[in-house]
Amino acid sequence: MSLREALALAQERHLDLVEISPTARPPVCRLMDYGKYKYEQAKRERESRKKQKVVNVKELKMRPNIEDHDFDVKVRNARRFLDEGDKVKCTMVFRGREIVHASLAQETLRKLAELVSDVGAVERMPKVEGRAMIMILAPKKGA
Repeated sequence: MSLREALALAQERHLDLVEISPTARPPVCRLMDYGKYKYEQAKRERESRKKQKVVNVKELKMRPNIEDHDFDVKVRNARRFLDEGDKVKCTMVFRGREIVHASLAQETLRKLAELVSDVGAVERMPKVEGRAMIMILAPKKGA
């Protein structure tokens, strides 16, 4: 149908001529109420946004010479954050000459990852960045 005929038909029915697929040959158009179409599209978009989960990054800071009980508390917190679906950034902060014991800090972070391995997986292995060593844990898909 020609453009002129389609526009006349749309005006006669008090509807809008909306181009659906501009790349097709010939372009595909439809007679519809454009305002209603935009409203329905926005409604679908809002619904899909509701279903999305926002992933936050929670941070756990500790020192290389952390005590056992303090470490257990950090493990509990990491487990809780991962259960809630958040990522966990484990930061091992070095002061003074503590950076010499980077291997001890790396072992502590690996131990933490092992203890929460049932609810989370290591997304980024421990890596020294400035005066800190950082490891990132992500929640497992099934959890």
